[in-house]
Amino acid sequence: MRDTLGLEGIAGLLAVVVAVGIIAVRDPVIAGAMMVLIAGLALIAKGLVDTAMRSFGLK
Repeated sequence: MRDTLGLEGIAGLLAVVVAVGIIAVRDPVIAGAMMVLIAGLALIAKGLVDTAMRSFGLK
């Protein structure tokens, strides 16, 4: 995991998990919605990166 994400990526992932955990203590429904939102944004970013890589002929 460290090879693909790097230390910054792991720290960012940890920050997201901690933030959603703090929100989940206060309101679990909002925390669940935020996790769905974050997953959607990650899928959009992955799609954009895949498209860019294909356009450069790297995938």
